[in-house]
Amino acid sequence: MKKKNNYMKYIGVWFFALVAIHSTAAAQSDSLSHYLELAARHNQLLQSDFTTYKASLEKIPQAGAYPDPQLEMGFFLKPMEIIDGKQVADFKLMQMFPWFGTRKAARNEATEMSRMAYQKFRETRDKLFFEVKSQWYALTTMHRNLRNIQENKALLTTLKELATSRFSASGGKTATTPAVPSTPAPSTQQTASAMAGMGGGTTTSIQPQQTTGSGMGASMGSGGSGMGGSAMGGSSSGMSDVLRVQLELNELDNEQQMVLTQITAAQAKFNALLNRELSTPVSVPEEVEQLIFPFDDEAIMETIIRQNPMLAMLAAESDAYKAKLSMDKKMGLPMLGIGLQYSVISKRMDMGIPTTQMNGMDMVMPMVSVTIPLYRKKYTALQNESRLMKQAADEKYANTLNTIASEYVTAKQQLLDAARKVTLYQQQRKLAETTYDLAVKEFASGQNSMTNVLDIQRQLLDYEFKQSESIATYNTVIAMLNTLISEPQTD
Repeated sequence: MKKKNNYMKYIGVWFFALVAIHSTAAAQSDSLSHYLELAARHNQLLQSDFTTYKASLEKIPQAGAYPDPQLEMGFFLKPMEIIDGKQVADFKLMQMFPWFGTRKAARNEATEMSRMAYQKFRETRDKLFFEVKSQWYALTTMHRNLRNIQENKALLTTLKELATSRFSASGGKTATTPAVPSTPAPSTQQTASAMAGMGGGTTTSIQPQQTTGSGMGASMGSGGSGMGGSAMGGSSSGMSDVLRVQLELNELDNEQQMVLTQITAAQAKFNALLNRELSTPVSVPEEVEQLIFPFDDEAIMETIIRQNPMLAMLAAESDAYKAKLSMDKKMGLPMLGIGLQYSVISKRMDMGIPTTQMNGMDMVMPMVSVTIPLYRKKYTALQNESRLMKQAADEKYANTLNTIASEYVTAKQQLLDAARKVTLYQQQRKLAETTYDLAVKEFASGQNSMTNVLDIQRQLLDYEFKQSESIATYNTVIAMLNTLISEPQTD
C-alpha cells in the first residue's frame, strides 16, 4: 500500500507539472501561457483522459493478485460410522498458486497498458495546446486587422477633407489645404533567425483562419474599378473625388463589421476549449511576435522518436503484448495448490466393537493439488495471438514514424514559405506606405488623381492584412512542430 501511495504521489506531481508547463511566475491576462494553463486545468476531454489513466493504474494490483482461496464445507445428514467414531462434517481449504513468474508477467502487461493510457493523455494535451495556440493566433490576427481598418479609415477621413478642400478651392472659394495624411509608422516585428532545415497523424497544410485580408483586395478592387472609370487630372478636382473616398469609407465600415462578427465566433470557439462561458472576453496583445524555431533535422527527429506520444503509445502496446506472450507461456504450465482438510468426528459408543485411543478425535489432512494443462491447442493459440499482435504493433510504429517524418518535412517547407511571406509583406508594406505618402502629396499639389491614391491605399491595406496573417501562419506551423516534438515551449 505504501508503494502504491508513493507511485500515485509521483504520478500526481507529474500531472501538475504538465498542467503548469506553460505557466510563468506571473502570467499576464493576455499571455498565451495563461490560457494554456486554463485549458490544461479545465478542459473536460483532457480531464477525462487523465481520469482514464488513473483508472488504468488500478489494474496493476489486480493483475498481480493471487487467486482467491477455496473453502468447501460438507455435513452428513446422518453421521457416517467409522472405526473410531462417527464422521459428522468435512472442511476443505485450498489455495492455488500460478507458475513462477506468471504474476510478474501479468503486472508488466497491466503496467504497459497504463503507460498507453498515459501517452493517450499526453497526445490529447498536445492537441489541445495546438488548438488553443492556433485559435489564439487567429484571434490576434483579427484584432490586428481591425486596428488596420481603423487606421485606414483615419487616413481616408483626412484624404476626404483634403478632397473637399480642393473642391471648395476649385469653386472660387478660399480654402485652406489640410495637412497631408501620412501612414502610421509600421510596427516592428521580430524576425525569425536563419533556418537550415526542420511535424502524428494525417498530413495537414496549415491554413490560418480566414479573416478579411484575402477578400479585401477583391471587395475593394470591385469598388475601385467603378471609381477609376475616368481619371482626373491634378487641376480638375471635383465632388466625385469626395464621393469616391466616401465609397471607400463605406467599404471599410462593412469590413469592420465583418471582422467583429468573426471575432465573436472565434472567441466562442476559444472559450469552449477552456470550458468557460462562450461570451467571456479574450485578451490578446496588440502585436504578435514572430517566433524563432531552431532547425536541426537530426536532433529534432531524435527528439520526436523519444518524446512523441503516439510513438510512445505504440511502443507501450508492443511491450504489453510482449509481456502477455510471456504470461501466456507460463499459463500453459501447471498451477500448484496447497490445502488442508479438517474432518469433525464424534465418539462411537462401545457396543462390543473394539475401539482405540483415537475414538472421537478430529482428523486433519494436508493436501497438495496440481492442475494438468492437457489441452495444449488453446495455449498455443494464445501465444500465437500475442506474437502476431506484437508484430502488428511494431508495424504500426514503423508506419507512424514514417508518417511523422513526412509531416515534419511538410511542416518545415510550410515554415520556410511562411517566413518568406513575412519578409515579403513587411517589405511590400513599407514600400506601399512610402508610395501612399508620395501619392497624397502629389494629389495635394495637383500632380496625381484620386483614383491612383485610392488604389495605393487599398494595396496598403491588403499588405497589412497579409502581413498579419503570414505571421499567424508562421507561428501556427511552429505550434504544429512543437506538437510533433511534444516538447514544452514557452511563448
